[in-house]
Amino acid sequence: MALEEAEVRIRPVSVVPQAGSATLTCGRAHVVLPAFNEEGSLPPLLRRLANLSLAGGLTVWVVDDGSSDATAATAERGVDGLDVRLVRHRVNLGLGRALQTGLRSAVEAASDDDVVVVMDADDTHDPGLIPLLQKEIAAGADVVICSRFVDGGDDTTAPFGRRVLSRGAGALFRHTLDVDGVRDFTSGFRAYRVSLLRRATDHWGERLVEEQGFACMVELLLKLRHCDPVIAEIPLPLRYDRKKSVSKLRLRRTMGQYAKLLVRDRLSPAPFRKL
Repeated sequence: MALEEAEVRIRPVSVVPQAGSATLTCGRAHVVLPAFNEEGSLPPLLRRLANLSLAGGLTVWVVDDGSSDATAATAERGVDGLDVRLVRHRVNLGLGRALQTGLRSAVEAASDDDVVVVMDADDTHDPGLIPLLQKEIAAGADVVICSRFVDGGDDTTAPFGRRVLSRGAGALFRHTLDVDGVRDFTSGFRAYRVSLLRRATDHWGERLVEEQGFACMVELLLKLRHCDPVIAEIPLPLRYDRKKSVSKLRLRRTMGQYAKLLVRDRLSPAPFRKL
């Protein structure tokens, strides 16, 4: 779906730099929040983002994926001191399409030295990790994954079935996919260098994210690997205990999506030119 087919609304905001705010170690951070029926979780998450010392250097893109609740209205209200922009899908198109729309919106507005951070909108991810993500990008990484499976990471607050799926998928992908240094393939909390996303978009265009469900996070990583990115991981203590919305993950369907993605990756040729 082209960007002009999605409705974009920008809430005017006056951001005053906070006294003693730390100097940013790289460009502006564009935080992409794919959201479907997250009216309960979005307000506390936006407040946490606004309370960061670098809030004046953040742009938050809420992609409302056809929500039936007040998610869009919540994003339009925003919070003081935070640049919140709403992009709407009139109908629910799935996580993959919401991710594609959010990435495209952020990249078109960003500079090459900026960073795109993708987070879940259900308040289970800690915005306090964003400065660490920026630090890793400034140090030379192109992709930084907030990982539950490195020292300091933790997913004990998540339901048992979700933990089994994430760990099983991680083990499978580590043994079958040629992506060095990645332990958490399915984490939805990542940072990307904008210049890397631009290179990938120049090649794949609207096909950068084709999966509609949770497998889209793995798909994006597999496509970006053809750009020879430097990938780093930092620990993620998942806060599933803060989740207020109903989980959209369906175990059987997601397992099927992962299996199909593996087959497609095996059958798809590598890009014919260096990206």
